[in-house]
Amino acid sequence: MSLNVLRIDASARKSGSITRDLTDRIVARLENEGKSQITTRDLSDALPHITEDWIGANFTPADARSPEQLETLALSNALVDELEAADILVIGLPIYNFGVPAALKAWIDLVARVGRTFQYTENGPKGLLSGKRAIVAVASGGTEMGSDIDFASRYLRHVLGFIGIDDVVFVAADRMSADADVALQNAYSDINALPIAA
Repeated sequence: MSLNVLRIDASARKSGSITRDLTDRIVARLENEGKSQITTRDLSDALPHITEDWIGANFTPADARSPEQLETLALSNALVDELEAADILVIGLPIYNFGVPAALKAWIDLVARVGRTFQYTENGPKGLLSGKRAIVAVASGGTEMGSDIDFASRYLRHVLGFIGIDDVVFVAADRMSADADVALQNAYSDINALPIAA
């Protein structure tokens, strides 16, 4: 069965990027399994940051938004539509200064939408995008995946869970500055072992 895959690349580098290489390999595995409906969102093309106008439009009831507010939310709506249509997310996550790239944070701000990707309930927030999987390809120079200074992967796992995506697998080429060859081989092995059919 063919599934919809949303590929998100967050590296500022268009060439020579480790995370782009890893997402290439993950997508190739998905395509080899026949799951080949791929949508690509390259965040290096610079998403806008949210503004006061965006916040005002977002918190205006949908049926009361002005034409200008609808235009303000158009890109955000398109990004959420991509998320809603996806069965599997493949996210490239380079760790920049211990956290996620600004481009990925901008994407998160545009898709974390009350009423679209999460809702408030009497028991707290509830994600609305359940039933999806995420495969995250991480690369870092010196930050060890899962260490006390890894604020990137923990943050992204939390955000994905917040919008309802709890099935998250990480593939890491971390601490590249220590031994790049070993880090890459570990990541490639993890990709080959991914439970794609799950």
